[in-house]
Amino acid sequence: MASAWWPCLILALLSGLAASGFPRGPFLLLGKRSLPEGVANGVEVYSTKINSKVTSRFAHNVVTTRAVNRADTAKEVSFDVELPKTAFITNFTLTIDGVTYPGNVKEKEVAKKQYEKAVSQGKTAGLVKASGRKLEKFTVSVNVAAGSKVTFELTYEELLKRHKGKYEMYLKVQPKQLIKHFEIDVDIFEPQGISMLDAEASFITNDLLGSALTKSFSGKKGHVSFKPSLDQQRSCPTCTDSLLNGDFTITYDVNRESPGNVQIVNGYFVHFFAPQGLPVVPKNVAFVIDISGSMAGRKLEQTKEALLRILEDMKEEDYLNFILFSGDVSTWKEHLVQATPENLQEARTFVKSMEDKGMTNINDGLLRGISMLNKAREEHRVPERSTSIVIMLTDGDANVGESRPEKIQENVRNAIGGKFPLYNLGFGNNLNYNFLENMALENHGFARRIYEDSDADLQLQGFYEEVANPLLTGVEMEYPENAILGLTQNTYQHFYDGSEIVVAGRLVGEDMNSFKADVKGHGAANDLTFTEEVDMKEMEKALQERDYIFGNYIERLWAYLTIEQLLEKRKNAHGEEKENLTAQALDLSLKYHFVTPLTSMVVTKPEDNEDERAIADKPGEATPVSPAMSYLMDGDPHFIIQVPEKDDALCFNINEAPGTVLRLVQDPVTGLTVNGQIVGDKRSSPDSKTRKTYFGKLGIANAQMDFQVEVTTEKITLWNRAVPSTFSWLDTVTVTQDGLSMMINRKKNMVVSFGDGVTFVVVLHQVWKKHPVHRDFLGFYVVDSDRMSAQTHGLLGQFFQPFDFKVSDIRPGSDPTKPDATLVVKNHQLTVTRAWHPSSPPQVLQHLSSFPRGSQKDYRKDASIGTKVVCWFVHNNGEGLIDGVHTDYIVPNLF
Repeated sequence: MASAWWPCLILALLSGLAASGFPRGPFLLLGKRSLPEGVANGVEVYSTKINSKVTSRFAHNVVTTRAVNRADTAKEVSFDVELPKTAFITNFTLTIDGVTYPGNVKEKEVAKKQYEKAVSQGKTAGLVKASGRKLEKFTVSVNVAAGSKVTFELTYEELLKRHKGKYEMYLKVQPKQLIKHFEIDVDIFEPQGISMLDAEASFITNDLLGSALTKSFSGKKGHVSFKPSLDQQRSCPTCTDSLLNGDFTITYDVNRESPGNVQIVNGYFVHFFAPQGLPVVPKNVAFVIDISGSMAGRKLEQTKEALLRILEDMKEEDYLNFILFSGDVSTWKEHLVQATPENLQEARTFVKSMEDKGMTNINDGLLRGISMLNKAREEHRVPERSTSIVIMLTDGDANVGESRPEKIQENVRNAIGGKFPLYNLGFGNNLNYNFLENMALENHGFARRIYEDSDADLQLQGFYEEVANPLLTGVEMEYPENAILGLTQNTYQHFYDGSEIVVAGRLVGEDMNSFKADVKGHGAANDLTFTEEVDMKEMEKALQERDYIFGNYIERLWAYLTIEQLLEKRKNAHGEEKENLTAQALDLSLKYHFVTPLTSMVVTKPEDNEDERAIADKPGEATPVSPAMSYLMDGDPHFIIQVPEKDDALCFNINEAPGTVLRLVQDPVTGLTVNGQIVGDKRSSPDSKTRKTYFGKLGIANAQMDFQVEVTTEKITLWNRAVPSTFSWLDTVTVTQDGLSMMINRKKNMVVSFGDGVTFVVVLHQVWKKHPVHRDFLGFYVVDSDRMSAQTHGLLGQFFQPFDFKVSDIRPGSDPTKPDATLVVKNHQLTVTRAWHPSSPPQVLQHLSSFPRGSQKDYRKDASIGTKVVCWFVHNNGEGLIDGVHTDYIVPNLF
């Protein structure tokens, strides 16, 4: 009987690791026909559990099924699981009557002979084959003796990729019989914190789902449990068959207070990057569409429907054209045209008129589209800050013109020259999908199979939505030199909205105190640099919540990502390069126990001096130092004027109601304007004489550059030619363009420099959120003010040109701790006051109480405690010091 039940398994995950695949799985098919209370053909499958632990997007999944043979003869028991095409199986074990037989991963060629020997002896073979669009089915059957129990346990791991703004785990459930203990249990641990978590089932009503499903998340942890009772599994109250037949989907996303997140554990790091709030980069799209005879009928109609929907989503700043190929090539327009309402209407008419004809000339169709994009760039027909994309759809193989796949690949590669991506869509199964995939991968794109189904048009539209909103181009991820080994891919042509870039690597040495990552990219209006800095000791503390963490998850994530990318590169490699890539991927696959296209899993049961094996096989289908500042606005709000070669500083206050906007700087020559809006403290009475006011919002504009930036205590919004980009004070970002540099230093300050001209610094002052009175506020500093024109004016700007003053007759004031003096300035003789204040705790120093006050704070060195500045305070809203009266500087809005 021993030899009768022992199976031989081969996992044939057919499509390999296409970059376009998204995480899906698993799919359970268990047992045979339905019989009362979960017993089918004498076999009871009494327990099935899917247990998933997701840590930082890396999912460790264990599918366990337990069965007992209640018949009086041996019976066959089947174990079927559908798992994602992008997943790697890491283990499969069989437990018979309490004895467990584990799997070992070996090089494929070593295991292949053992598999063939087992098959030749007539042993049962397990197989993984394609099942649906994104899943593959793992199947194995064993004979189980009467009264015996069997446990199947399959483990696989995958990196959940972000798709349209969320991570998705897709579980297709189909037990085919009632199961006493059926459970899906998912624990999620995300150091960034979980922002949303949802779960739904297509096969059960919300009323029943609600009682069987629990889902919750708080902070860094999330949990989903689906545990239907036997009665909840019944298709009707008196039925003995199961209604569990359909999709169970879990979706979640994480908090994104900053564009990136770096995590470091045990000498390995992972960097997740997904900025938000950036404007979309305009696209230049060449749609290269197959209209050969094989596209006739439903396929062409669905293509038209999809293109019409895509046209609805085109933005006016985009450019497009249609290139149609059959035996020859035709185009809608001679060159790319802008997606104006008039052009889009004409494009709809053109799409509706498309007709099938002739053969399939893929080579000439692609080269015409690529040439059109190249010429549009060379002839300046498209915006300078735009990006180009080729989208090609075909349902067959080239059969006219250049039809050799390797030659077409070479022609396309040379024509594109690495300048923009190619996305290939293969419609149906009658085509060389590997050719389409390889050609897309070597041109920085990916391939996607469009399944011939009623929703093919939605599949096409769904693909377009993934690439419709590029936020950055030319993305480069930079890390400390000589400190990283085994870095995964760190350059990307595009970052698309709703997606995420993931980079991982190994750290050299263990004595690093900090880790810095820079991400550079070209945005719609600016060049951007995002900086992430990690304090290693703080990171250790942050990751001490290890309830959900399995082993060295970042190391395994790094290995998974590295193998995946090595296998992709291997598809287009030749000779020695391919051998090296193969050796690297094989070495990592064996070390980390992954079943990949290069390895197989062997389960061994020695008995009667004969090794019998089950074989699992996977064939492939920087923060700046603030310079010295002379003019500043900070605090309650107060203005400090420090004049070179003068020991004394002057200061004054503007007492106006919250909401008032004041003109701080205006230079008609350079076009620079800075305005600030006053906010009050938290006290409810606006008439309180002791109520403090601050600057809570600033507007900086340059009319000549068509540039505006609005700064609040929560965010920074940059408009460049009316295109907005939004950043958080949790970001560390550098934005550059001709004549402008803007740098945000996380939770500290923002520095705006205008070429060789003036530099403005905005300092963020944060207070205890529960403080009963004070609130966050902004400070404003001016550097190199002499580089502004002599016509500059405003509450601060009027002091940018040299002026003289004299302080004399220092004498006791009404408060003996605050002496008075006589100030002569601008032909006025004023009484001013100075006071010395003892040091205060940091939480007090961050918010200066109302004037008069002689010792003010300059926060340029430390926004939390400031530096004491001794100044002579000018009373009555600066009367006599400022030109005119303070109400002359009130303006209606920030811009």
